[in-house]
Amino acid sequence: MAQPAGDHARPGTADLLTLLGAYPGRAEMATRIALICALTVFVTSAYGTPEAAISAYVVFFLNQPDRVLSAITGVAMVVLVTVVVGLVMLVAMFALDDPLWRITCIAGLSLALLFVTSASKLRPVGAIIAMIVGFSLDELGSVPFGEAATRALLYAWVMVAIPIGISVCVNLLMAPSPRKLAGRELAKRLRLAARSLAEPEREATGDALRACLRKGDAQIGTWLKLSVVDASSARTDVAPLLQGVSSTLAILVAADLAAREPSGRLPAPFVAPIAETLENMARTLAAGGYPVDIELSLPNVAELTPLARIVVEDLHAAITRFAVVDVAVDAAVPTKFQAEVEPQAQGQPEVQAQAQVQPQPQAQAEATTAPPTGKNGGFFLPDAFTNPDHVRYALKTTVAAMFCYLLYSQINWPGIHTCFITVYMVSLGTTAETVEKMTLRIVGCLIGALLGAAAILFVVPVLSSVVGLMALVAAGAWLSAWIAFGSPRIAYAGFQIALVFFMCVLQGAAPAYDLSLARDRTIGILIGNVVVYLVFTRAWPVTVAARVDTGLAALRQQWERLASLPHAVARRAQAASAMAQRDALEQDLALIHYEPSWVRPDAEWIAERRSALARLGALEGPMFLLAERRPGDVAIDGWLKRLTDGLPLPPDETGAAGAGVAEASGGAALSTAQDPALPIAPHATWPDATADNDTRTALLRLGDARLTQLEHTASNDAAKELSTHAPA
Repeated sequence: MAQPAGDHARPGTADLLTLLGAYPGRAEMATRIALICALTVFVTSAYGTPEAAISAYVVFFLNQPDRVLSAITGVAMVVLVTVVVGLVMLVAMFALDDPLWRITCIAGLSLALLFVTSASKLRPVGAIIAMIVGFSLDELGSVPFGEAATRALLYAWVMVAIPIGISVCVNLLMAPSPRKLAGRELAKRLRLAARSLAEPEREATGDALRACLRKGDAQIGTWLKLSVVDASSARTDVAPLLQGVSSTLAILVAADLAAREPSGRLPAPFVAPIAETLENMARTLAAGGYPVDIELSLPNVAELTPLARIVVEDLHAAITRFAVVDVAVDAAVPTKFQAEVEPQAQGQPEVQAQAQVQPQPQAQAEATTAPPTGKNGGFFLPDAFTNPDHVRYALKTTVAAMFCYLLYSQINWPGIHTCFITVYMVSLGTTAETVEKMTLRIVGCLIGALLGAAAILFVVPVLSSVVGLMALVAAGAWLSAWIAFGSPRIAYAGFQIALVFFMCVLQGAAPAYDLSLARDRTIGILIGNVVVYLVFTRAWPVTVAARVDTGLAALRQQWERLASLPHAVARRAQAASAMAQRDALEQDLALIHYEPSWVRPDAEWIAERRSALARLGALEGPMFLLAERRPGDVAIDGWLKRLTDGLPLPPDETGAAGAGVAEASGGAALSTAQDPALPIAPHATWPDATADNDTRTALLRLGDARLTQLEHTASNDAAKELSTHAPA
């Protein structure tokens, strides 16, 4: 069983083996990275460009799972590096000859760029730009004359342009298309649903299915949109495929209900045709097409329990209309399935693959596939000039960086300059994130130094050509990429292994044996981590708690809004986003154990938020299924109020939530007076089961039972803790 949110311990041996396990595409990605790094070493050795280790390391920031985004990233990086080199040249004209002005410019530019990093959309790369500018100005200060400085800056541009050019070429030839990745992911999810229905008791399958739900659909949607750019998908295919993404979510939720609830499991006459149909659909998607005209004949559902009937209804509706883009169907609710199915299953399920469908009008496709979006924000965040944390982050990082810069400058030990780089690499918005990244950097640094030293002692002495050096770099890059492009919990350690390993084995255009390089780099990284820890835990420490509270309030409002959306595609897209956001909040809560005791919230606060996330996770399925049948059902609002009872919510959002729901649904949120069949509260008397409301009653009972069970468990845990700490 998975650990509760916020109660995750640091990965143990079993956890590490799981995180390092293979999954589709991981070996392919690592092999592509290793090949690009080896080719980069060949080119840098042939032309004798300096800092070959940095050129090889840049490869890790250029590559994405698909070829389109990889190429776009490469082009964007060229533009960014060109701007940075131009900025450095401009500043160097005024500050190159005066150490005081040079230090002042480094600190001033660091403050400005880090503030923009924290308060704008530049966050992913802003700290790296600040580090490059500062380190470049420092290096230029040691250049004896201006022409050499200009040549050094041009070499810096070439140093980055070489891996970019090689990455773009290799990715265009070898990387999978976005359409292939989207089809592979959809096929994986359909197969998981089929296995879950066939083996509901198998815990590993259920965990994998729920992991897919927590991932959301955003990445698949991005791949489908990018597939038009490289022509791997026709523009007319995107709308049906996005509808398929929406249908896949409904299939996963129904399969999860069957796996988690014994009364929702299906008999063999239902499971066999559904599982076979899902498998046929998965094969079609993995082959590059998408299924249309799907036929699925099932036995009569009259003898099934209400929850099992819900599973069958949702699966039948989502499968048979998997890629059908129709506005009228989006607003319909799949509750008429009983009258449509045949009494006995006749023949085998059929799935016909078709590369194209009848073209839909553009306006109609957009209306059915694009969920409503809010106003797009500008470059700066809404609180950019009101939240003091942005300025504090810039000040803390700059102070730590300048301390490291002055340290290695004054003691004349340039080999530990990695302490300056480390500050920018590990400094993040909250104390927990900073300490977590710092821990991964230390571990990765030590592993990389160990591997690099072993390579220098035992492998490099027997190398006689650049081919052998390429093979050595490829082996280290493959291992680092396997870690770096795996689970986010350990990914940053892979980046650090690659950086330190490359710095050890790439000491020039030919193999070299200087062990002091590995020693100095490692010492510098350790010094930088210590400085960052002291600054970020003592000066204005920022706990992740505020982000958790804000996220919980926003997540409740998102469920209130999506539960009232009348269109299925928009509602499902919002539900997938909400499930992914809950998983992100669980990750945030799990980071709290990285915070020092004087920063971390108390145990009661953690328990309350952990309980709220657990209750939300238990209610996601019932809320989604109820919203599919009755958008705006007030029972959902009752669950949400019960879910966040006692937790602080933003005062300007609490009262507006109900109005927002009613407005978003166009008046679909019914009041108790409008619909007497609805319960006033979750514990109200249940209405009698009839042909129209028995499935709704079953969902209400299910949601209330899950909440009651969690509340009872929490009460028992609190009583045990109280008895444990009671005085003798």
